[in-house]
Amino acid sequence: MARAPIRVLVVDDDFRVAALHASIVDAVIGFETVARTGTIAQAREAVATVGEVDLALVDVHLPDGSGVELIRELRCDAFVVTAEDSATALRHAVTAGAMAYLIKPFENTDLARRLAGYAQYRRIVEVPTVTQSQVDSAMGAVRGERPQASRAPEVSQTEKAILAAVAGHDGPMVADQIAEAVGISAPTARRHLAGLVADGRLEMALRYGTTGRPKQEYKIVNPA
Repeated sequence: MARAPIRVLVVDDDFRVAALHASIVDAVIGFETVARTGTIAQAREAVATVGEVDLALVDVHLPDGSGVELIRELRCDAFVVTAEDSATALRHAVTAGAMAYLIKPFENTDLARRLAGYAQYRRIVEVPTVTQSQVDSAMGAVRGERPQASRAPEVSQTEKAILAAVAGHDGPMVADQIAEAVGISAPTARRHLAGLVADGRLEMALRYGTTGRPKQEYKIVNPA
């Protein structure tokens, strides 16, 4: 059974930045932007309209108040995405419950990797109880750390085939290319690719075209 997409609210008063962040969210497999707003009032209205939100990307400085205070209100996980680089703002954001703090400007792939880590966090905590190892792996995934013991050191035969296909290809590959090369369905390929990225065996980046959503490209980590 396919997982429901992770529903994301984007709150940034610069509409161009908000649109960019939404495009990155929508490019990452398993995520969808359900609302894009520029003020706290609009964010409240959006949540009331679209229903449950899983993750909010919130700027600190908004025209009608503090994004940190908005995070305190929201009944969802949150990343702070802001140009504010003061240590005080960071401390307040963490106290409010922010799971990540990204300082603008940053590479688009930095946000994409944090989103992929958040998806890994969600997968780890889909259990009634957790061990300390799972706690460490879940929180490390959000921070973008490579897990040390969340998966077995040996990859499956399918993952070995994926790694071989990517390693043997001249340049990065997208999921559909990998699926065709290995002889598996695209959803199966994406599931294994997410695990290989989380384990640090593959790197993922976004490729932007002239139209449409950006595509995720994969390449071997440290091919040498």
